[in-house]
Amino acid sequence: MSKTALITGATSGIGKATAELLAQNGYKIIICGRRQDRLTALKKELSKHTEIHTLLFDVSDKNAVAKCINSLPPDFSNIDVLINNAGNAHGLDPIQDGDIDDWDAMIDINIKGLLYVSKAVIPNMIARKSGHIINIGSTAAKQVYPNGNVYCATKHAVDALNKGMKMDLNPYGIRVGAIHPGLVETEFSEVRFKGNVEKATDVYKGFTPLKAEDIADIIHFVITRPYHVNISDLVVMCTAQGSPTMIQKN
Repeated sequence: MSKTALITGATSGIGKATAELLAQNGYKIIICGRRQDRLTALKKELSKHTEIHTLLFDVSDKNAVAKCINSLPPDFSNIDVLINNAGNAHGLDPIQDGDIDDWDAMIDINIKGLLYVSKAVIPNMIARKSGHIINIGSTAAKQVYPNGNVYCATKHAVDALNKGMKMDLNPYGIRVGAIHPGLVETEFSEVRFKGNVEKATDVYKGFTPLKAEDIADIIHFVITRPYHVNISDLVVMCTAQGSPTMIQKN
């Protein structure tokens, strides 16, 4: 029987690459995102490989999250793998110059959004005493860097929630793990620099960053281990990256 995976932030970057890879490997996929046009296009693409269901919601909207996940049809209601991938970074300012709206967006999506989705999915996993939750963090969860203040704080929170979740769900046999990527070339930097493509592109110049497909491959590896194996905390950086802020460029 095919396993079912729910992926948040599935319309771009790591989420999209993961949906594509899991679909090719026979998983039934619930793709979640905020952009209907992208969800529709991705469903059409992935339906060549497997069964696809789309959910349109913003993870920071707790009512929408609960309503959408509770609306899943029977064929998709037993979620085997939850990939909490939706996240964002806004701005790169020192704390005294930070934009409060940016802070709210990062806290609402990176922390509260992860909680809202998990809260909606976990009860069914507990009832079945089976499931696997993957929380996508960041190297910013492990080391704070200048001007990263609130973003780093949200990813430190993801790290802490991942550890707490693993403890709380341990009695039910539910696997929990986090993957913390370093620099991945996606739309992430364009969002951080608020649409400034030049600044976003400069981030990845002079070295070979990770690709979304690299993280998707790691996610696939983690969730396909024998059930007694739980990879609970994994940090991955490109070879050129010595730390979150140390990059060997050409």
